[in-house]
Amino acid sequence: MRELKISDAHFKTSTGYAYGDIGREKLDELFAKIFHAESALVRTQFVSGTHALATVLFGILRPNDEIVSLTGEPYDTMQTVIGYKNPSAGSLKEFGINYRELDLIGGKVNFSEIKNFVGKKTKIALIQRSRGYSMRDALKISDIEKICAEVKKINPHCITFVDNCYGEFVEKFEPIEVGADIIAGSLIKNIGGGLAPTGGYIVGKKNLVELSSYRLTAPGMGDELGASLGTPRLLYQGLFFAPHVTAQALKSAIFAAGIFSKLGYKTSPAPDEIRGDIIQAIEIGMPEKLIKFCRAIQNFSPVDSFAAPEAWDMPGYEDKIIMAAGTFVQGASIELSADGPIRPPYAVYLQGGLTFEHAKIAILKTAEIIGKKI
Repeated sequence: MRELKISDAHFKTSTGYAYGDIGREKLDELFAKIFHAESALVRTQFVSGTHALATVLFGILRPNDEIVSLTGEPYDTMQTVIGYKNPSAGSLKEFGINYRELDLIGGKVNFSEIKNFVGKKTKIALIQRSRGYSMRDALKISDIEKICAEVKKINPHCITFVDNCYGEFVEKFEPIEVGADIIAGSLIKNIGGGLAPTGGYIVGKKNLVELSSYRLTAPGMGDELGASLGTPRLLYQGLFFAPHVTAQALKSAIFAAGIFSKLGYKTSPAPDEIRGDIIQAIEIGMPEKLIKFCRAIQNFSPVDSFAAPEAWDMPGYEDKIIMAAGTFVQGASIELSADGPIRPPYAVYLQGGLTFEHAKIAILKTAEIIGKKI
């Protein structure tokens, strides 16, 4: 921030078309600098991380192109975007994009098969850093580096695209630094520091970010537009807080892993494992207990603590989802939250915690309510 001379002038709001918004332009420059990338697109116009990811795919891919997932089955909402498992109007499949996925082996990337899976015609290799709603391991930066190197060895023109949700600031390096061409994520996860009210980001090679920007706005307009509407200071200040807040979330996840492991539940990662993201998966084993867990987290949250979450048909998901999020920003998973699909093995995915002190209270109280695994 000092190097780029961030100023109070960059916090001013813009409206309408917002041509010449210096705060927006400087924030893009700041994200690019932090991620060691050529270019960035940071906007509150992204409604979610999935929206940012979809913008990249629709911006770069063309009919008859091929995309492959090298980390198994993507996150539920991305399956809807792709359209092969969960058909949806407007999906990549409807636009004639070909898709294949490389199955995991024991929850880990099948590195030995990448050479037989990525072809000369593969346009994008999708790499999901986080576990999503699965018990697989989150990728470490070293895993991402190995995947990118293997892909480039087979097809130097293949674009390595990392879904970076939940992974920012967890390790010393970010995916762009180890070979990824482009990455995307959500501002209401790690990188927003708990202050960003909405939005997402795309960071990477200049030509790829530019193509993505035409999909966010319109061809010929790209990143020249996008009103800030009073959010700039929150985005800058949230980014400033983000490394510390992410550390609080990691401490909370490790604490939860320790508590629930002692109670007999399967936890992933284990308390002493190196982590690739902020998510703590806990295999509850019973739908009733999963609901009970989420309601307990909600009950010990600062916002809407009196509410009782119910499983419902969330847009983009095949199964009913229960979600506890007593958060200051709706659905912000850098704040303490817990959610999961109502399907075997009935695992809950705990993430976030703006302060370890609050997370510790909520986790201990939830452990008392849930009790030992039967």
